[in-house]
Amino acid sequence: MATPTMDRVEEGSAASTHLLTVTFRIRRFNPEVSDEAWWQDFQLEIDPKERVLDGLHKIKWDVDGTLTFRRSCAHGVCGSDAMRINGKNRLACKTLIKDIVSLDKSGNVSKPITIEAIKGMTVLKDLVVDMDPFFQAYRDVMPFLVAKGNEPTRERYQSAEDRARFDDTTKCILCAACTSSCPVFWNDGQYFGPAAIVNAHRFIFDSRDDAGEQRLEILNDRDGVWRCRTTFNCTDACPRGIEVTKAIQEVKRALITRRF
Repeated sequence: MATPTMDRVEEGSAASTHLLTVTFRIRRFNPEVSDEAWWQDFQLEIDPKERVLDGLHKIKWDVDGTLTFRRSCAHGVCGSDAMRINGKNRLACKTLIKDIVSLDKSGNVSKPITIEAIKGMTVLKDLVVDMDPFFQAYRDVMPFLVAKGNEPTRERYQSAEDRARFDDTTKCILCAACTSSCPVFWNDGQYFGPAAIVNAHRFIFDSRDDAGEQRLEILNDRDGVWRCRTTFNCTDACPRGIEVTKAIQEVKRALITRRF
């Protein structure tokens, strides 16, 4: 099969001197066409300071409009464009071409950039996966403040120290990069997964919340925190730098000591 090529810069122009010729090798899947996935190469000229998402946009807009992927804010906040890039879970909008290409001695790109859907979830089309089970696990851990007693007459104050206790886990953007990097989740889709546990941690250790015990009992289930094997894949995959494995261990400790 011929490789689609896109060259938007005229040969010999000054602007072309800093561009790289890069092959995007994308794992495609379209249930309306075939039950089997396949790899397709797209070659394009791109500035190494651009992002993988920019390359995907160029392919979809100028070469093959059937290419399907999710993206929204394009600034690393929405988390919708998580995918496997060169075998690692990343956000396409935060991954620069220059950081992932391999160059030969002549300064030419020697290997393609491989892109595929995140693992452990049903692929619906191309790079889009079914996120419903992921968000169901998130909902199951009660990711909201539960405060008992009378309605307060003013805001609930919290010290800086109490806020710092769960600050790290407030950074989660629900991209599923951590959960879909977990080998336990790959083999057992019933496991809550790192992202759900991180979001439970955020409220378990919130001094204003009164449902910590309830969340701990949810995570004490056979599909909860005890399934974690501490491989640190989740921490390595998190695009927000959350210490995911540490958060899971803190929830385990809270289950044993009932102190949180």
